[in-house]
Amino acid sequence: MVDAPTDEQLLADYLRGDARSFELLVRRHSRELYQFITRFTGSSTVAEDVVQDAFLQVHLSGHRFDTQKRFRPWLFTIAANKARDHLRSRSRRREVPLDAHISGEEGFGQRFLDLLGEEQSDPLQELERDETRREVRAVVEGMPAVLREVMILAYYHRFPYREMAEVLNIPLGTVKSRLHSAVGTFATRYRAALKLEEHHGGSPHGLD
Repeated sequence: MVDAPTDEQLLADYLRGDARSFELLVRRHSRELYQFITRFTGSSTVAEDVVQDAFLQVHLSGHRFDTQKRFRPWLFTIAANKARDHLRSRSRRREVPLDAHISGEEGFGQRFLDLLGEEQSDPLQELERDETRREVRAVVEGMPAVLREVMILAYYHRFPYREMAEVLNIPLGTVKSRLHSAVGTFATRYRAALKLEEHHGGSPHGLD
């Protein structure tokens, strides 16, 4: 059985004139990249634009790629930079809510990883989980962008610390402290949201 070519091999083949290699790179990464940008910016429209722009940048700048590094973090770096540009330039109104599937921290709810890849077991659990997700994404939307992006990279896309440092262009120590701050910020805001829900007897975000 022939092993599938690596991303780095595909990019090298594309730069040598093999257009099909670029198409494979797009098929291999576009969905995950779209999900990352949608969660980060809260906009599916922005995500579509950013994914297209990111692969266009790969086409234009592929010859400058450091072949000693991995392609995926480089692609996410390009996309994250373009997403930040969109966030700076657009209005504060979000077009589509974040689809952030994460919950609380130990002591008051499920851990972040508990909701990742979890299967729906019955209709009641599905409804309960949908309600949790609506509450969670409202909290995540309100977090500062620098905390939101590191949390999404870590818990959704499972980037190692060193690759997150590369994507975000920050020191390794900053990644760790920023992620710790992100989890703490989420925990505090989510607890407050739950208390507000209990006080008013409904969804804390008006998303019943």
